[in-house]
Amino acid sequence: MANRKTDNVKVGIFVAISILMLIFALYKVSKSSSFFSKNFTLKAQFKNVNGLMIGNNIRYAGIQVGTIEKIDLINDSLVEVNMLIDEKMINFIHKQDFVSIGTDGLVGNKLLNIAAGNDRINLVVDKDILLANEGLNTDEMMLVLNKTNINIATISEELKNTVQRLNNSTALWNILNEKTIPDNLIASMNNVRNATIKTDDMMAELQGIIKNIKNGKGSLGVLLTDTAIAFNLNQAVDKIKMVGDNATTLSQELAYIVQNVKTDLTESKGAYNAVLKDTLLSSKLNNSLINIEAGTVSFNQNMEALKHNFLFRGYFKKQEKKRKKQRDVSGEITIGEK
Repeated sequence: MANRKTDNVKVGIFVAISILMLIFALYKVSKSSSFFSKNFTLKAQFKNVNGLMIGNNIRYAGIQVGTIEKIDLINDSLVEVNMLIDEKMINFIHKQDFVSIGTDGLVGNKLLNIAAGNDRINLVVDKDILLANEGLNTDEMMLVLNKTNINIATISEELKNTVQRLNNSTALWNILNEKTIPDNLIASMNNVRNATIKTDDMMAELQGIIKNIKNGKGSLGVLLTDTAIAFNLNQAVDKIKMVGDNATTLSQELAYIVQNVKTDLTESKGAYNAVLKDTLLSSKLNNSLINIEAGTVSFNQNMEALKHNFLFRGYFKKQEKKRKKQRDVSGEITIGEK
């Protein structure tokens, strides 16, 4: 009886251990598809794993290649993820490949994606650390999306208020219902078009004028392009400058003469003072002129008396005839010339 109890205990222990081993094996199989194959380890370091857990899948080019073995927190800003990779992938994954966190489908479990990098020469070895691509944080995306939704709601509300104000605005509807506005706009556009055409014509004429000037046509063109005119203008300017210099010199000389005359008048020297300021000399000159005039009158009277004197009467008659003959001859010559 005791032996039977002992055997039952042994069988029970064996069954329990078998069950536990079966459960452990099933757990390992569920966590890793490579449980019965050879593996090697790769690592990646992230600032935030975004809910990644041990046992999540690892894919390379969309193919299942391993599972996450361990997640360790290195410090307050860095998390290291150990990846258990199928050994046959060691000939495909390179050192410059990078790892990013994704999801299985739109809302599925988290997983790691290994993508090819630029360097396709150096292959990875066991325990290599791959580059980590943080990618997009879904929580941050949701925050941004929430903020965007709030902004859209605000814009929608403001747009609604604007439309309501427009609907309640009688002035705007009066403008829109005014039938003469289209005609006025058309007339304004026609005026603008006509002004534009006239402006084009004016610009074309202006270009023609400028072209003629450049070609030396017209007075302005000749003035601007004729080198002879420029030379003559330079000579005229030089002469004007010379005249100005001479005028300056003459002005200085006149000023010097005027200063001398003023000095002579002020200091009672020279003929200027005697003629202009000496009253005695002036009186004498007046008397002399009176005497000369009186002598001239007496001389004329004496000459007239001599004409009637019988001694000189014949002489004066001969002189009179001679002057008359000269006048007659001069008159005939003048008529013949005509």
